[in-house]
Amino acid sequence: MDLSASLRITEIFHSLQGETRTVGLPTVFVRLTGCPLRCVYCDTAYAFSGGEPRTLGAILEEVRSYGAHYVTVTGGEPLAQPNCLPLLAALCDAGYEVSLETSGALSVAGVDPRVVKVLDLKTPASAESHRNDYANIDQLNPRDQVKFVICDRADYEWARFKLDEYRLAERVDDVLFSPSHHDLPARELAEWILADRLPVRLQLQLHKLLWNDEPGH
Repeated sequence: MDLSASLRITEIFHSLQGETRTVGLPTVFVRLTGCPLRCVYCDTAYAFSGGEPRTLGAILEEVRSYGAHYVTVTGGEPLAQPNCLPLLAALCDAGYEVSLETSGALSVAGVDPRVVKVLDLKTPASAESHRNDYANIDQLNPRDQVKFVICDRADYEWARFKLDEYRLAERVDDVLFSPSHHDLPARELAEWILADRLPVRLQLQLHKLLWNDEPGH
């Protein structure tokens, strides 16, 4: 593998995983720069542009310095950079448990099978649901996760329909329903899930509860 290949990086930092199945575990986050989507609730708009070029070798060296077992590659939309794929493979080769947070608008077909894909299906209130590439669902395996960020009751009903339409609870171990932080009270979403007996996991963003979106967390 060519460790001199480069990617544009917004930040690399060590924190607790704020969501997904590994919530609460110390994790190194590699945030790639750039995203073709503009979700209305986006909390990482600072990653749309800028960043700095880093080689795969330099990225691996910084990740190693934190001594964590888990690594999450995120964005922006990490798959917008072609060299994301060799980065994921290199991290797996180095022995890390690797997850990829992706919008689902770009193909995940080339992602190393050792990587846990966290596929975010965009709901109507995001204003980007038309960008969902549903062919990605066929690329999922049981270790992967599907996430819905839900802003209102209409989003919830849409997500519930997609849950049934694609039999997501049978396809992956975890389907995550996450309330949009400023739009929907978590308790309200919890009550809807319980009333409908949905086979999903309510996901709260631990990093927002702990650090309120401070940089580096």
